[in-house]
Amino acid sequence: MSGSLTVVGTGIELGSHLTAAAREEIEQADVVLCLVAEPVTNAFVHQLNPSARSLHEHYRLGEERSQAYAAMTEEILGEVRSGRRVCVAFYGHPGVFVTPSHDAVRLAREEGFPARMLPGVSAEDCLFADLGFDPARQGCQSYEATDFLVRRRVVDPTAALVLWQVGTVGSDGASAEAQPTGLPVLVERLLELYPPGHEVVVYEASPYVGFDAVVRRVALAELSAADVTAMATLYVPPLEPAEPDPTVLARLGLTQ
Repeated sequence: MSGSLTVVGTGIELGSHLTAAAREEIEQADVVLCLVAEPVTNAFVHQLNPSARSLHEHYRLGEERSQAYAAMTEEILGEVRSGRRVCVAFYGHPGVFVTPSHDAVRLAREEGFPARMLPGVSAEDCLFADLGFDPARQGCQSYEATDFLVRRRVVDPTAALVLWQVGTVGSDGASAEAQPTGLPVLVERLLELYPPGHEVVVYEASPYVGFDAVVRRVALAELSAADVTAMATLYVPPLEPAEPDPTVLARLGLTQ
């Protein structure tokens, strides 16, 4: 049982977001598998370890992503079972919107192999920094856009709302291309919670040093597919802060 698995994230910004621990794992691994958003990032990982190869070939046009994820997980486990020290590098944070990373770590542990996941810089971390938004001040709700719609998630408008993958909201999950077919439905739902003129932000973190993030501010009622990029996130600022509950304040011995 000499095989092992470490899952790492490359971060968002090429090179500069890669942690020292992640770099060390990539450099010292017997086998490196990667799934990243940019060809340049893929080349960068290969430079750190020439054994690196991409998992992207598991995507098949017209197939559900779940099939690709299962195939990736099996390839990862196959290398671990062969007794190799395996490192798998994913774009951003390896535990955020990455199904095969969680599946591979869980299955490796169930089979008795050492397996761990190292944290990485995510798009959410970049959003907090680029928009100057502190989630601890008024709270933050975070949902995948299609999930937010189909499950009709309960929202507190006095806390911030972050909706991921608005560039594919309403798509069937079989394509990685931007298909915001459900964007009008999303806007309609948000207008039940916020006024038409409420300013929202279409955001996309920059993957390159020296290039600004996409920060497009638009009134909610005017949000359209033309505003949404392929990897866009929608940030909905909070309305007026919620008033403190005087009963709870009294029980805590606090003053308003």
